[in-house]
Amino acid sequence: MNRADREARVRRLMEQAPPVVPPGLARDALRRGARRERRRTLARRALWLLLCAATVAFVVWALTVRPWVEPPSETTPPLTGW
Repeated sequence: MNRADREARVRRLMEQAPPVVPPGLARDALRRGARRERRRTLARRALWLLLCAATVAFVVWALTVRPWVEPPSETTPPLTGW
């Protein structure tokens, strides 16, 4: 198909009447879009809640266990009587 054929085909398409859209298409699309947005918002809030709960659990664990403190040495007895 050369350029002239493509141009002629496009001109014929542009001169035709636009296709008929079903009457409830816009309403259905709006309903589906709103439902998808609600689900996306709910999922985003659930993930933020999960992240906050994990952060709080980690902070509580870190404050009770204190992993940054070196544990006392239990391999050598204390030297007394020198």
